[in-house]
Amino acid sequence: MIIQVDSRSAENAEAARSSLQALARDWGCEVAEAPPETAATTDRDERIIDPVSVASLVLSIPSAALAVQDLADRIRKRRRAKDLIDQAQHLAAQQVNVSLVSRTSTVEISTLTPDQLLDALASEDPAT
Repeated sequence: MIIQVDSRSAENAEAARSSLQALARDWGCEVAEAPPETAATTDRDERIIDPVSVASLVLSIPSAALAVQDLADRIRKRRRAKDLIDQAQHLAAQQVNVSLVSRTSTVEISTLTPDQLLDALASEDPAT
């Protein structure tokens, strides 16, 4: 492992290097000076913003907004489903069964989780 020392002043870099040398040896590291930086290119043709990246970002915004809206809708429905299940469990304690009846099956609501209830309601075809 290498500990790198970088300073604008050569004397500060050398002082830092000598003060870190003993500590670095205890850790099994060596101290080295940072390599000199290369001059940055100042091309006028170099683009700061890639147009393809901007276009893909703009095109992804509607789908992200729709996903957030769907998630918020699912959270609201999940809370309502939880309230329904809690009420069904309260009624089950009073010897009252509350069931979800579909064309293919009948399920007691008090035994479902909110996600199972939402999935069962979504699997029903509302058109028929």
